[in-house]
Amino acid sequence: MNVLIIEDEKPSARRLQRMLERQNVEVSHMLHSVSESVEWFVNNDHPDLIFLDIQLSDGLSFEIFDEVEVKSAIIFTTAFDEYALQAFKLNSIDYLLKPIDEEELEAAIAQYKAQAPQKQDVQLNFDDIRKLLANPVERQYKKRFTTKIGQHIKMITVDEIECFYSENKGTYAHTYEGRDYLLDTTLEELVDELAPEIFFRVNRTFIVNINAIRDIISYTNSRLQLKLNSFKEQEVIVARERVKDFKLWLE
Repeated sequence: MNVLIIEDEKPSARRLQRMLERQNVEVSHMLHSVSESVEWFVNNDHPDLIFLDIQLSDGLSFEIFDEVEVKSAIIFTTAFDEYALQAFKLNSIDYLLKPIDEEELEAAIAQYKAQAPQKQDVQLNFDDIRKLLANPVERQYKKRFTTKIGQHIKMITVDEIECFYSENKGTYAHTYEGRDYLLDTTLEELVDELAPEIFFRVNRTFIVNINAIRDIISYTNSRLQLKLNSFKEQEVIVARERVKDFKLWLE
């Protein structure tokens, strides 16, 4: 299978490439803009499958199809909200919502392989999607959380939170003031609710705020140890399989 990635954020493109390689899918090329993509399609054989970001640095990726007839199956990657994705569902177009989950990626590839014979020479109609994305709204992430303390409900803004961690089947927010608050959520749910440029899940137990990291130390087995501003209850270790993505996130 010949796969192409079109994504303007190079760290995201490299992360997707590594995820695909872990599933034994080789990426032949990566492109980063509408203009670059148009030129590439004119001068190269088209791949079997394209992972295509909707919003590129120089416009919507649909503009590629205004210039060239792309003869490839497409899986869109997008951070647009569920309302905009209604058009994808109506047009039976495959998409992955950012941040891309590895299991969802695996399922999308399996679906492509199962449907590949029927997807050849399909004419995609993007009119509905263009209308919905004419004035795109940035994805909204969590600004605050609530927690119950006795008979009171306390609000905590994300700017106050140094890290999130799980312990004894509970999920806690640790603040810069050194306080820990039990939340009614899971780390898995938090990953999709937090701004990815600020928060990163370093292992199965911790999500850290980039502004709370005061030191990064090499650790055993190619891992990294993080020193946070106030959290000292236990070691915060970047899992070995997440180190590459973590370093890209820091950039």
